Amino acid sequence: MKKAVVILSGGPDSVTVAYWAKAKGYDVHAVTFNYGQKAQIEILKAVETAAELGINHKVIDLSSLSDIYEGVTSLVDKRLEVTGEFTDPIIVPFRNGVFIAVTVAYADGIGANHIFYGAHASDEPFYPDCRKEFYEAFQEAARLGTEKPITIMSPYSDTSKSGILEDALKLGVPLEKTWSCYLEGPVHCGGCESCNNRKKAFIEAGIPDPTEYIS
Repeated sequence: MKKAVVILSGGPDSVTVAYWAKAKGYDVHAVTFNYGQKAQIEILKAVETAAELGINHKVIDLSSLSDIYEGVTSLVDKRLEVTGEFTDPIIVPFRNGVFIAVTVAYADGIGANHIFYGAHASDEPFYPDCRKEFYEAFQEAARLGTEKPITIMSPYSDTSKSGILEDALKLGVPLEKTWSCYLEGPVHCGGCESCNNRKKAFIEAGIPDPTEYIS
């Protein structure tokens, strides 16, 4: 059986990737990163997803990254406002690059030649580390650095967020148990950029939104 590592955030995109990989017959392992984010609840959602799927799961503590993200991103720095639309402080600089680098080390150690993450077409205009050319370049670096035939990809690179939700429904993903909000909860705020994207995606997909929002 092919072995794969999924970068699992607890959000609907990465959770759907984990279900997709399991449905494709991969021996799925998952990694979740604590990078000091305000929404620590997403880590719990990732743990619950891994348990639901019966897959090996590691939570990696990179919370000291909050030191370099201080004053930079509102997803980490509590002094910065989390906005309802896309703004530069929402970007966590090179976050996927950091996550993928650590995941390559883990994948190499366990003999996994496939790494999947939840980047999608709706994110590409805003986030450079969600683009196909980025992960393809990273794949080449990973192969040079490990001398292993590692593949790095997002299965939903050409799919919108609403398209992911449609696939999630087919795969039996419990979307009500996923977390998108940039804030801690215990329920989605309903007003941050990520909550707004989640609401929009459900509407575009024509799927009833099971999420509990404050507003």
